[in-house]
Parts: sequence; C-alpha cells; structure tokens
Amino acid sequence: MAFRLKLVPAETHIDFFRYQRLTFGASAVAVVAALVLWLVMGLNFGIDFEGGTTIRSEGTQPVDIAAYRAAIGQVAQGDVLITEVFDPTFAADQHVAMIRLQAQDGMESVTPETIAAVEAALRAVDPSITFPSVESVGPKVSGELIWTAILAVVAAVAAILVYVWLRFEWQFALGAVAALVHDVLVTIGVFALLQIRFDLSIIAALLTILGYSINDTVVVFDRLRENLMKFKTMPLRDVMNRSVNETLSRTVMTSGTTLVALIALLVLGGDVIRGFVFAITFGIVIGTYSSVYVAKNIVLWLGVKRDWSKPTDGGGTRFATSET
Repeated sequence: MAFRLKLVPAETHIDFFRYQRLTFGASAVAVVAALVLWLVMGLNFGIDFEGGTTIRSEGTQPVDIAAYRAAIGQVAQGDVLITEVFDPTFAADQHVAMIRLQAQDGMESVTPETIAAVEAALRAVDPSITFPSVESVGPKVSGELIWTAILAVVAAVAAILVYVWLRFEWQFALGAVAALVHDVLVTIGVFALLQIRFDLSIIAALLTILGYSINDTVVVFDRLRENLMKFKTMPLRDVMNRSVNETLSRTVMTSGTTLVALIALLVLGGDVIRGFVFAITFGIVIGTYSSVYVAKNIVLWLGVKRDWSKPTDGGGTRFATSET
C-alpha cells in the first residue's frame, strides 16, 4: 500500500470565522502599525535606492569598525556607513563588512579614484582584506528606481484587481486586493522595524508575495463559487467555512513544502540573499493568513449572489436572503 503524507485530516470542520472580529481587528492594527513604523523609522534603503557606492570587504582579521572609519575618513568625504555581516556559513577566520559611501553633491557616484583610495586605506588596517564586490548607483538613477518600484507594485495590484473582478465579482476583487495590500504593508513594516536592507531584490520579493498570495486566495474563491451554487440555502458564513476547510490540505501542503525550501535558504543561503528570502518567507506566512482572515471577511461583509447561472441587478448584496 502506497504511503501518503497527510498533514491535515481528509475532512475538517474548523470555524475560521469564530474570532473574525479579533483576527480582522489584529490585521487592521498591524497595517496601521506598519504605516507608523514606515513613516517614523523609515526603511534601511540599499544602494539601489540611496545612491552612492557599496563596497563588500572580506578579511581574516576581525572587523574593527572604528579603525575602518578612521582610515576611510582620511580619503573620502560624506557619510560613511560600515556594517559587519554575520553569517553561520562563514569560516572562523572569515570576517565580512559592507561599507557604504555617500556620493558627493553634483556627482553621479563615488569616483574610481576615491574607491581605490578607500581600498588602499583599508588594506593598511588589514593587509589580508579583499573586496569581492563594488556597486555604484547615482542619485538620479536611484530616484528613478524608487518610482519604478512603486509603479511595479501598484500595477501588479491593479492587474490582480481586474483579473479577480472579471473571473468572479467585484466583492471578491476587493477582498483579494485588500488582502494583498495588507500583506505588502505588513511586510514593509517588519523591514522598517528590523531595519533590514531594502533594495530592488525586496521589490522582487514583494511581487512574488503578491503572486503567491493571490494564487492561494483564488483557489479558495473558486471552491467558494462552486459551493455557493451547490448549497443554495446554506448561510454564506457556513459555505465559506466549508470552502476553506475543503482546500485546507492543499493550502498547508503548498505553504509547508515552500517554507521548507525557504527556511533552508534563510539559514544556509548566505547574507547576500537573506533579505530577499526573509521577505518571501514572511510573505507566504502572512499571505496564507490574509487569504482566510482578511479576504474572506471582506467578502462575507459585502455579500455575493448565490447562483452565477442567473443574472441579477443586485448581485453581491442579497446573499443573506436569497434562497434560489
């Protein structure tokens, strides 16, 4: 007999709306807190959005930030940010730092001469030091990248709104988009709270989260639409609970197997991709939550028609009384 892994029983009867006020209220508070953190603490923008030059250094001697800063201060002007990088995959004698140099006024980026002088000054502090990567972005380009990133996220959300609206009804579209906005804002709030570097790779992660979250939401919406036509007299709340329970095994298996790979990358993937992987990992968790506790709550409050085979002028407002 073949072995089949089951993380969830074949039939469940969980009441996902038992604490709907509490869960939806917690989501609302999380969104507000994320916005406050974003506005008050700000994001730790990477070189993509800040402009300037980032130098990655590696050496066998421990990183002495004070000595690094003193050496760089003699050859470079402007703000200098030095961050030591810790990673469990590093060797015992592998010490890594990220050095960010601000571009001077009127300059597109730090000049090659300044970069060479900074590297020479750091070699005087640690003769074993090497510089595996140097990235430079001008302030004009970084400003354009910020707007492009914002437009990319907004365009993705708008496209999803239209897609869900055409496939289902406007109530489903609003619920799905509200869940997506919730996922993006809460993820950004976590980045602001933890001051994790926010660069173009995080924008890619946010777009990935949008795709993953809407996929999970659409699967449940599809089952909900089938059940609404099948159970025409069952209250909408019960139909929703039934639909989520029927797709719960798929949701847990999909999210669980994805998280296994992401956690492995988060622990062993190194610091270069850690921010990207963390964003997707957190996004999958919060996206699975919002598909049930945000999107479905909004659809429940707005209401939907019970039979897609019959046109209605008031579709979306008569779920509570319709028996046809």
